Amino acid sequence: MTVFLSMILVPVAVASVATVLMMGLVNMMRGGSPNLSQKLMRWRVFLQFVAIIIAMVTIWMLGQ
Repeated sequence: MTVFLSMILVPVAVASVATVLMMGLVNMMRGGSPNLSQKLMRWRVFLQFVAIIIAMVTIWMLGQ
């Protein structure tokens, strides 16, 4: 289980945060919809929370 978390789930969570961040930045630089930028930044915050939880669970399980 720790291998799955550390080798697959953590990188996927970090990549999803980076993807949403880049989408928000590209939208903002192109002068896109402010509502879309706001929605993407809210998703980024949520995904960061999930990524932190996954990372903490992984660290806890590696210590067991």
